[in-house]
Amino acid sequence: MLISVADLAKEIKNQNLIILDARSFKEYSQGHIPGAINLDLFAYHWFDTTPQGIITFNEQTKKILSFVGVTLQNKVVFYDDVSGMLAARGVWMLMYFSHQNVWMLDGGIKKWQSDGHLLETKTNGFEPKNFDGKPNPQIIADYDYVKQNLGKSILIDARSKEEFIGDVIRGARRGHIPGAINVDYTLNISEDGTIKDDAQLSKLYQIPKNSQIITYCQGAYRAANSFLALKKLGFENVKVYLGSWGEWSNRTELPVE
Repeated sequence: MLISVADLAKEIKNQNLIILDARSFKEYSQGHIPGAINLDLFAYHWFDTTPQGIITFNEQTKKILSFVGVTLQNKVVFYDDVSGMLAARGVWMLMYFSHQNVWMLDGGIKKWQSDGHLLETKTNGFEPKNFDGKPNPQIIADYDYVKQNLGKSILIDARSKEEFIGDVIRGARRGHIPGAINVDYTLNISEDGTIKDDAQLSKLYQIPKNSQIITYCQGAYRAANSFLALKKLGFENVKVYLGSWGEWSNRTELPVE
């Protein structure tokens, strides 16, 4: 799921490659990897994981990916500033739609520049196509699944400590989902912007390898980064709770700590 700066640089002319800059258009316009298309993923939030909400998420995501010309035949690389939450969210979204050839640029544009590669500022066009990936329910969780698996799954809360303990409130209620473990997603990332190595990550996630894990944050961006870190470590049964705290805290019938 991770592609190095050196390997991307070798493939930059590949006609089958789509590079997606997941940052804001302002950041993109100030300089981006040559050939990259801007797809500001932070503009999209899905806080309804009822059955109809998931159907809506599937339909809207397919439209977004179709619009920027992604197909199941393309090699797709997402990046942001570092190996961060926006690129990770893009990778998770394509993995959810059973795309077999999707990557996050390890270290993001920070590493690209520090390794001596050039940027461009022109806006790159794109040709809409028909993206028709098949949803993979094995890597997504809705609120009901989380509720039914409290005490059975290990919940990883990828938010800051302040959000976790309730000092920072970003919803109808403060706190976290009962039983959750707080591992701030920024701890997954090294100083140079790359994802930490397995030895370092293992110290953060001292969990049995056969565990059933659900990651969440506020809107399933940071949780996607934790998902990738856990998959890198070899955990197989990992899901991202799409609605995350943005949904859970506002469904007042659900329990909180």
